Amino acid sequence: MSGPRLITGGLSVDDRGEVAFVNEFDFRGVKRFYTVTNHRQGFVRAWHAHQREHKFVTVVTGTALFGVVEIDDWKLPSKDLEISRFVLSASNPAILHIPQGYAHGYMTLSRDTKLMFFTTSTLEESANDDYRFDAQYWDNWQVVER
Repeated sequence: MSGPRLITGGLSVDDRGEVAFVNEFDFRGVKRFYTVTNHRQGFVRAWHAHQREHKFVTVVTGTALFGVVEIDDWKLPSKDLEISRFVLSASNPAILHIPQGYAHGYMTLSRDTKLMFFTTSTLEESANDDYRFDAQYWDNWQVVER
């Protein structure tokens, strides 16, 4: 199974304005999409996983820190699994692919962050393949000072 990956895009700016794009993203297999916002900066939504469903996420406005972890045991995953971290920003267009078999979560880093998710499952299929773990099950949410 291939792991999570970032599909990078770009931004074109001229005297008319901006065009943000991720031209390498292929919508094949996507069955639905939805947007998510949090009420405040620093809020964590985590951990959500599927055995069969793939998700793709992009940041429409703002910035978010993502964590993605491959599940080793669906009833009681190890707490010391390696977490892949990604910072997604509307200022740097990209789409994060979260493969089947992975849990994901995110923390909003800026006010008014809005995410758009694309998924390969219908709502009914997703509900029958839904695994949730406590937001602090894997503690990925510290911003590292540099």
